[in-house]
Amino acid sequence: MNLNTLLDLAIMIFAGMFCGRMAKHVHLPNVTGYLVAGLLIGPSVFGLLSEDFLTTINIISDVALGFIAFSIGNEFKMSYFKRVGVAPIVIACLESLFAVVFVVLGLLIARQPLPFSLVLGAIAAATAPAATIMVIKQYRAKGPVTETLLSVVAIDDATALILFSLAVAVAQGLTDAGASFGASLLSPLREIGGAIVVGAALGFIFLLPLRFFKKAGNRLSLIVAFVFAGIGIATLFDLSSLLLCMAMGAVVANFSPDVTQIMDICDGVTPPIFLLFFVASGADLKLSVLPTVGLIGVIYIVLRVAGKAFGASLGGIVCKCDKNVKKYLGPCLLPQAGVAIGLSLAAGKIVPHFAPQIRAVILCGTLIYELIGPAVTKLSLKKAGEITTN
Repeated sequence: MNLNTLLDLAIMIFAGMFCGRMAKHVHLPNVTGYLVAGLLIGPSVFGLLSEDFLTTINIISDVALGFIAFSIGNEFKMSYFKRVGVAPIVIACLESLFAVVFVVLGLLIARQPLPFSLVLGAIAAATAPAATIMVIKQYRAKGPVTETLLSVVAIDDATALILFSLAVAVAQGLTDAGASFGASLLSPLREIGGAIVVGAALGFIFLLPLRFFKKAGNRLSLIVAFVFAGIGIATLFDLSSLLLCMAMGAVVANFSPDVTQIMDICDGVTPPIFLLFFVASGADLKLSVLPTVGLIGVIYIVLRVAGKAFGASLGGIVCKCDKNVKKYLGPCLLPQAGVAIGLSLAAGKIVPHFAPQIRAVILCGTLIYELIGPAVTKLSLKKAGEITTN
C-alpha cells in the first residue's frame, strides 16, 4: 500500500461522510449517500478513483461482508425460531422462487430463448443484505417486519444459490447434451453445506478463548481474527464466505452468554469499514450500462421486484404472519449486488453468446436497486411503524 492509496481511502471516507450527511438532510438513509459519493468520485463521473485502485481494495468488501454476515448470524437465535417457527424459511424460499418465475416468464413472453431466460431469471433470486442491515442499524428499526427481514436476507443467499444451480443445470441440458445435471447441483450444495459446517466449527472454537479474554480490546482482536479466518478459509476452499460467517455468528449468538457485548464491540469498530465498502460499491456502479439494457433490462428490473413482493406476501399469508410482514417485507428485498454480479459471470459461461447482455442487465439492475433500495427499505419499515425517527 502506497501513500496514494492512503490518500484515496481518505478521499473515500470524506466523500462518504459528506454525502451521508447530505442524504440525512433529505431524509434518506446514510447508505444512499455513501453509494452516491462513490458514484460521483468513481470512474463513471469525476474519475477521482481509478478502476485499478478499486480492484486493489477488494479486500475491504470481503471484510465488510464478513462482519455483516457475522452480525446477521446473531439473529439466528433458537429462541426466535421457536417463537416464529419456519416462517422466515418459507418466505425466503417463496420470494426467491417467484422472483425467478416472474422474470423467466416475462423473458419468454418477450420471445427470448429458454436457456437465456433461465440463467438470467435465476439471478433474480439473489438479494444483497448489506444495505438492508445498514438501514436497520441506522434507524434502530424493531418489530416483526425487521425481525423477519433479517432472517430472510440471511437465508436468501442459500436459496439463490440452489435456484441458480437448478436453472443452470436445466439450461446446460438444453444447450449441451453431455452436461451432467447431478454435477451442476452438487457444487452449490457443497458450497452451502461446507460453509455452514466450517462456520459452525469456527464458532465453537471461538467460544473457547472468549472464556479467558474478558477485556473489550482482547475480544475485539478475537472477533477480527475469527472473521478474517472465516473469510480466508471460505476463499481457500471455494465456500460461501457469507454463509460461513453467518453460521459462526449464529453459534456465538446461541452458545455465548456474552453475545450482546460481542455485538456491541463489532458495532463500535465497523462504521468506517462499512462506509468504505459502500463508497467502493458506488464507485463500481457504471452509468454507461443504462442505455444498453433495452426491454430485457426493464423486464428483469420490474418483474424481479414484483416477484419478490408477491412471494414475500404469499409466504406471510401461508405462515399467518403479522399483517405488516405480508404488506411491507417484499419491498425491503430490492438491493442486489455482489452475489448477483458473481452469478452473472457464471451465467455468461453457460450461454456465452449472451454474456455481454446478461452482464449489462445485472450491472444496470445493481445500479438502480442499490441507489433506491435503501430508501424503499426505510419507507417500508417506517410505514410498518418500526422506525420512529427521521
